[in-house]
Amino acid sequence: MEKRGILFVISGPSGCGKTTLGENLLSQSSNLVRSISVTTRPPRKGEKNGREYFFVSKEKFKEMIKRDKFLEWANVFGYFYGTPRDFVIRNLKRGKDVVLIIDVQGAMQVKKKFPQAVFIFIAPPSLKVLRERLIKRGLDSSIEIEKRLRQAKIEMEYQKEYNYIIVNDKLDMAIKLLNCIISLERIT
Repeated sequence: MEKRGILFVISGPSGCGKTTLGENLLSQSSNLVRSISVTTRPPRKGEKNGREYFFVSKEKFKEMIKRDKFLEWANVFGYFYGTPRDFVIRNLKRGKDVVLIIDVQGAMQVKKKFPQAVFIFIAPPSLKVLRERLIKRGLDSSIEIEKRLRQAKIEMEYQKEYNYIIVNDKLDMAIKLLNCIISLERIT
């Protein structure tokens, strides 16, 4: 019997570095594929449809919800995000490990459907540092940043629901820890 892949869920508050860590992991690890989420938000500068996200209209997204096309989906800051179910299942059956880089709300939905997945919470060293990162990122207005910080306080309460917590204080160390977790889970 062929070995089934492992589903790794990487999540944390907006600005915690989950995408940076996840992309680094994907570039270094073999037999690991990223699930590309579907979203209704407009592309940011440099993003391409089908690479970072699949960008769709709200109407198309709602149609996909009705057809049960998502493993998880959420409304985050006014935009919908979802993980395509078929892609994840198909790759796991092929023995590929799949990485989801998603928000906490989505991770909790996945946990209900896939409790055997490995859940990794990326935490900022502090809310002060998180605020600085969000400002430095330059993607959001001050009102939007405050909204994200309020949401981050709520999301931090979910850490206990995860198998692992990585405090993203020093990027190099966080990358090493994430790689160690993946290696550990693959041999157990």
